[in-house]
Amino acid sequence: MPPELPEVETTRRGLAETLPGRVVRSLLVAERRLRRPVAAGLARRIEGQSVRAIERRGKYLILRLDSGGLLIHLGMSGSLRLVPVDEPSRAHDRWTLVFTEGMTLRMHDPRRFSLLQYSARPEDDPLVRDLGPEPLETPQDALARHLRARAVGRRGAVKAFLMDGRVIAGLGNIYANEALYRAGIRPGRASGRVKTAEWARLTAAIHAVLEDALASGGSTLRDYLGVDGRAGLFRLRLDVYGRAGEGCRRCGTEIRGLRLSGRGSYYCPRCQS
Repeated sequence: MPPELPEVETTRRGLAETLPGRVVRSLLVAERRLRRPVAAGLARRIEGQSVRAIERRGKYLILRLDSGGLLIHLGMSGSLRLVPVDEPSRAHDRWTLVFTEGMTLRMHDPRRFSLLQYSARPEDDPLVRDLGPEPLETPQDALARHLRARAVGRRGAVKAFLMDGRVIAGLGNIYANEALYRAGIRPGRASGRVKTAEWARLTAAIHAVLEDALASGGSTLRDYLGVDGRAGLFRLRLDVYGRAGEGCRRCGTEIRGLRLSGRGSYYCPRCQS
């Protein structure tokens, strides 16, 4: 599964401990053919600039520089690592940002769906400009009102609704499944049929599951690793995601799986309605 909000935020926090104030010495690109080709003149544009801050918008990281910033997306299989400049590159290391004092930031991306792009005004870039509210930065009551208003009249599945980044930023498949389970709502129910009290439960569940995942360093199901090379441990606490055929942790009923909008979806037929 691609990294979702907790994995990207865990990465941001790790980078924020080390990179602000460092100066970009060089950019070494081993593979330009990523989700979008890495611009040929990118290295010249950013060399000599200082990192001012590390931010996140949805599933995008923003490295603020003296002028503009870098938009980074981990794609389907990407992870960023902070390593010494003399550490040998591995297979599937796509680019390396070299900073002062011998520190480097490397993108490891076997499937090449990651992104590295410069933007003069990252917050206005089309990739992030139209994203919905950040679930952890929006008060629960305000988020519930926003979701309820956006869902009026919609017939599509509520899980697909939650995964629409224009509705809510960065939630993703794993945590949409988990939040719906905690809220007692089936993923295939029409979003327009979710009641006011259920939106309140669901937004509380979204906050709780994301905070729990952040406390565990996110979820490593395949490729994701934090900047320190450690796996995310929330996978050990998943209630429904990937557990089709296993017993519900609450009631023992067999967890069911189905496909919604082409994505794996999981629920307990007794605990969710």
